Amino acid sequence: MTLWTHELRLLIRARLTVVALALLAILAVASVAAGMAEVARQRAAIAAIPAAQAEDISAVADYVSRTKDAGSAAYYSFHPTWDSPSPLAFAALGMRDVSPYILRVRALGLEAQIYDGDTFNPELALPGRFDFAFVLVFLAPLFVIALFHDLVSGEREAGRLRSLTALPRGGAGLMRRRTLLRWALLWAALALPFAIGAAWSGVGASIILLILPLIAAYLLFWIGFAALIGRLRWSSVANAATLAACWLVLVLIGPTLANVAINRAVPISQGAEIALAQREQVNHAWDIPREETMRRFYANHPRWADSAPLGPEFHYKWYFAFHQNGDERVADEVRAYREGLKRREAAARSLSWVLPSVGVQTLLTRLADTDLTAQLAYQDRIRGFHERLREFYYGYLFSDRSFTREDFARAPTFKGSRVYRHHSAFLEAR
Repeated sequence: MTLWTHELRLLIRARLTVVALALLAILAVASVAAGMAEVARQRAAIAAIPAAQAEDISAVADYVSRTKDAGSAAYYSFHPTWDSPSPLAFAALGMRDVSPYILRVRALGLEAQIYDGDTFNPELALPGRFDFAFVLVFLAPLFVIALFHDLVSGEREAGRLRSLTALPRGGAGLMRRRTLLRWALLWAALALPFAIGAAWSGVGASIILLILPLIAAYLLFWIGFAALIGRLRWSSVANAATLAACWLVLVLIGPTLANVAINRAVPISQGAEIALAQREQVNHAWDIPREETMRRFYANHPRWADSAPLGPEFHYKWYFAFHQNGDERVADEVRAYREGLKRREAAARSLSWVLPSVGVQTLLTRLADTDLTAQLAYQDRIRGFHERLREFYYGYLFSDRSFTREDFARAPTFKGSRVYRHHSAFLEAR
């Protein structure tokens, strides 16, 4: 232990090394705190939903109670859905930074509601919100470069390398001790803030014990890369410049070019185009005979085919029928869009074997349930809820039943809870 203590004492005397380690620890703490603050803000927004919803429904009920019109109740009632963050979401916010985690829907056409203003972010590993994943993937390699680019070349340039090699337990053993010590300190600067934040957030011990070795392995990759460059016996400046260029390629340029290549190889339309197509179908319904709309609707929903024929006056069942027809007309486009997104995500995951930065970020967002898979699962839950919502209102619309104030309480409610299966998510991510 005397040799390790001596090496630690020498490292502490290197002011720039201590500053680098302290700065990395500060950045890790700040990223964990920022992630936890964002997750707390999202949870507070979700917790405020019931009170706001009760106020909105009360106002709608006051209006509908005068006419008892089920169509007005269905048209004016917004129903909230939400995607609660997982305990690990603070570490890798992923798509929660760009996709809605709260969406209020009506019983009208759903696709336009889901894809209106779609802001899907397909980047594989580009900088996003400042969270722990950002610090680990993008910034930590720079600190590895700072601490390891001159591990051997610095001693050679100072004229001490031959003397150190001649010492008992010197040479390769000395460099191994210095490497392991710096590796351990870098790991501690990242792992301790993460572990404390994860424990505070309620992350399971198995997940923490899975991510801590991941941090060590990612650092070890960059340390090995620095050792490989160091064996070329270049100057410290040349080592630093080469490692910085490698960081630029592996962390920024490579993922960006891969993203462009994947987007071209798997072309897909934008979600906003689906919303526009659905609206065009809805608007077209005003220009065609209402009987044609109802025939198309009843063909796909025979349960309601016994409803009374339409009279000359406006009826909400026709209005809701052509909204549903609009959704069904763009079903193939929606399916193709989702399949395209899944193919892009699969291609991005395959890059994890080539670009460690992509692999680490992909794995963290999968474990945190903040990736595309989680977003599509949320949309699937919305679709299931919307179907129950439509069936509820259809029961009034197609049988011409009155809708009273008490019926608002019978409307379906969204079930936002879900089970986080981290172990299976880990396997899927690989």
